[in-house]
Amino acid sequence: MTAPNSAASDTPVTNRNILISGASVAGPVLAHWLRRFGFHPTIVERAPSPRKTGGHAVDLFGPAVEVTDHMGLLPQVQRLRTRTERLALATGSRGRPVDINVAALAGLLSDKHIEIMRDDLSVLLHESTGDTEYLFGDSISRMSQDDDGVSVTFESGPSRRFDLVVGADGLHSNVRSLAFGPESRYARFTGAYLAVYSLPNFLGLADTAHVYNTDGRVVAFYRAPAQDELRAIFLFRTGDPLDYHHRDVRHQKSLLRRHFEDVEWHVPRLLSELDAAESFYFDSITQIDMDAWSSGRVTLVGDAGYSPGPAVGGGTSLAMVGAYLLAGELKAANGDHVAGFAAYEDAVRPQVMNARAFGANAATTLVPRSVAHAWLTVQLSRLVNAAPRSLVRRLTGTRHGPILNTPLPRYE
Repeated sequence: MTAPNSAASDTPVTNRNILISGASVAGPVLAHWLRRFGFHPTIVERAPSPRKTGGHAVDLFGPAVEVTDHMGLLPQVQRLRTRTERLALATGSRGRPVDINVAALAGLLSDKHIEIMRDDLSVLLHESTGDTEYLFGDSISRMSQDDDGVSVTFESGPSRRFDLVVGADGLHSNVRSLAFGPESRYARFTGAYLAVYSLPNFLGLADTAHVYNTDGRVVAFYRAPAQDELRAIFLFRTGDPLDYHHRDVRHQKSLLRRHFEDVEWHVPRLLSELDAAESFYFDSITQIDMDAWSSGRVTLVGDAGYSPGPAVGGGTSLAMVGAYLLAGELKAANGDHVAGFAAYEDAVRPQVMNARAFGANAATTLVPRSVAHAWLTVQLSRLVNAAPRSLVRRLTGTRHGPILNTPLPRYE
C-alpha cells in the first residue's frame, strides 16, 4: 500500500479532470475526496435527479464508518440510522418467533456498525460533494483513449474530454462493458435473487424487523423511519438464472409473485401491495470477479468492479472504502494514473477478497435449502443473544470476523 508523503503537496497535480459514472454511493464519496485533494470531478448519472425516496437499508461496517467520520458526516449518519433493535425470526406462520438483538448480530461482523437507508445515505453523500458538476439524466455511450486523455460521447449531452474516467455505476456497469467487455465475462451467479420494495406501515412497526424462513425462501420487512413506510425484502433460490431484463420491472414483479404465491405468514398482504409499489428493486445476487479493475485511463470502483453480492457481502461499505482509497492513492501519486491505479488496486484487494469470500458463504447459508435448514437457522439464532461470540462465529460461518478488516491509511 502506498504511504502518504509530504512531497506530494509540493508537486502539481496532473490528470485533474476526472469523469465519474454513477451518483449513488461510490461516485459521490470519490468526488468528495477528489475535490478535497485538488482534482476536478464531474459525475454523470442516468437518473434524472438524486434519489430521495425508496431504497433498502444498508450496513456501514468498520472502515466505512471511519470514512464517514473522516468526511465529517458521522453525526448526520448516526441521526438517520434505522434504529432497528430486534429481529423477530420465524419458520412457521403459527410458531413463536425468536427475538435476536441486532447489535449482537452486527457484532459478529464488525466492531463498528451503522444501518441506514440507502437513499438517506445517498442524499448525504451528494450534499458532501459541494459544487461538483453533475450531469443528471445522461450516460456514456462511447469512450476512446489516447496518451493524453479520454474522449467521451454522451447519450444526450455534447462530447467532452477528460483526463481519467471512473466507473462507479454498479453491478450492471456501463463503463465496465465499454472498457472491459460484456458483463457475462465477470458475473458469478450465487444461485439466489433479491427483491425490495416499499409499502404502507400496516403493522405500525417501530424498532423490530420481522423475518420468515422457509425452504429456499426468506421474507422480511422493517420500518423505514424517515418515510414511516415498510420495506419488504424477498430472497429466494433458483436452480438456474432467470430470464429477464434488469430494467423490466413488470416482468420482475411477475417472477417475484410466482415464487412466493404459496407462502403463508404475512406474505399475501405484502404481495397485495406489489403492483402499487413505485420503489422496487429486483436482481440476482451476483458477484463481479475481475483480476484487475483498471485499463489505461479507466478504472472501476465499488460494485462495478468487485461486487461481493447484493445484501450478502457488505457492498456499500466496500464501495465507500474503495472510493476513499482510489482518491487517496491518486493524491499520493500526484495524479499519475499508472502509479495511482496500481496502488489503489493493491490497497483495496484484501478488502475485496474478504468481502467476496464472506458474500459467497452468506449467499449459500442465508437462504435455507429446506424446511429443516430453516428450522436449524432459527435454533442457531437463539445463540446470538447469549453464547460467546467466538462460538457463534464458528457455528454460523462468520468465524473470520469483520467483513472489512484492513486499517485505512490517512492521506491528509
